[in-house]
Amino acid sequence: MNRIKLVFAFVFLIFFIFGCKKNQKSLVKTYPKVEKILSQMTLEEKVGQMTQITLGVFGKGGDKDHRPEPFILDQIALEKAFKTYKIGSVLNTVNNKAQSREWWNSTIEQIQDYAIKETGIPVLYGVDAIHGAGYTAGATLYPHQIGQGATFNPKLVKQLNEITAYEMRASNIPWTFSPVQDMGRDPRDPRFWETYGEDVYVAQELGKAAVIGLQGEDHDNIDKFHGAACLKHFLAYNSNSGKDRNPLSMSVRELKEIHAASFQAAIDAGAKTIMISSGLINGFPVHANYEILTRLLRHEMGFEGMIVSDWADINNLYKRDKIVSSKKEGVKLAINAGIDMSMVPYTFDFCDYLIELVHEGEVPMSRIDDATRRILNLKYELGLFETPNTYLEDYTDFSGKYFERIAYQSATESITLLKNENDILPLHKEVKVLVTGPNSNSMRTLNGGWS
Repeated sequence: MNRIKLVFAFVFLIFFIFGCKKNQKSLVKTYPKVEKILSQMTLEEKVGQMTQITLGVFGKGGDKDHRPEPFILDQIALEKAFKTYKIGSVLNTVNNKAQSREWWNSTIEQIQDYAIKETGIPVLYGVDAIHGAGYTAGATLYPHQIGQGATFNPKLVKQLNEITAYEMRASNIPWTFSPVQDMGRDPRDPRFWETYGEDVYVAQELGKAAVIGLQGEDHDNIDKFHGAACLKHFLAYNSNSGKDRNPLSMSVRELKEIHAASFQAAIDAGAKTIMISSGLINGFPVHANYEILTRLLRHEMGFEGMIVSDWADINNLYKRDKIVSSKKEGVKLAINAGIDMSMVPYTFDFCDYLIELVHEGEVPMSRIDDATRRILNLKYELGLFETPNTYLEDYTDFSGKYFERIAYQSATESITLLKNENDILPLHKEVKVLVTGPNSNSMRTLNGGWS
């Protein structure tokens, strides 16, 4: 009972401070094609669309995180995913390795064919193309966002994100979990390098440029050379805890004026999706926070797109945060709070729980319809219903000279000299530099995370 009282008091406080009006409505576009499909779907099909599974689940041999190569799709696993559970989204690479464009095209086309045969609806495939299409072998990599922030160059950030989208679509991938709109306000943040830095205005301007670069100018009709952006991690991820995916304490004023402000600019630029913070704000997990996900993000900030969870974070409401007595109750809280798609990522329990919750009246059908509509809208805007796959022959500029020039320009403009002690720079011709250590010749390490 004390826990319930504390939660109620917290929710009331946030609601009072945010000052959102009760009669405000969440915005969502409607398309005749989507509405027709939605009207014909069963509950099971709608819940399936809200489910995202990692690619490793569909492989033969080994285990879900370590599949033998060459990777072979398991027909039994595909049948379970699409015939039984009718899932709507797949993410990730296999064995944490970059794969060739040919491999990506073939693998995703096989998945699309199976999904469309069973459900009539294309899969939405997503990857972490954080500083270039790093899950594709031979793709062009760029400085991480902290380096991009050091360029203070929105035009350049737009260009490199255009190239990222191009090389993603050359790999038959239409969706990236980028850009990061979190603010780099605490040097203890272990993922500081993923942010544009500490300045709100810089994050706003570069975030807008990234969204336009990824999605193109027409966000409602994204062509085959662009893809969907995903802002992350809403809200105030890792801002003052010093650890990844951990609790933080922060005033509502700081949450809104600093952390929400960077997201607002990218939302206004047309960002299609948002990923939710894995942490807790003032003692309450963001994945279960209706005040943040619906009243703030939907009603106050006007976000129309699709909200996706982070990796296993609905399950974490039970497993890690201990705010619910079961995984099923965690699903109830998260979906009612406003999550549209669950990055599950390994099992299909989410589907079973959510279907049960709807039958029990714990999750309203209107919430399921709202989430499914937003997911289908995104697939429609990406053109996946008409063209579920993209093909190599349409992407002849892959990793071309222009791409290399933009990568070089990004690297040179990101260089920041903090102190030129004893005029060490520029280096004299007779000076030699020793580069040593276990990572001195590791391209993966030198390129940083998501490489």
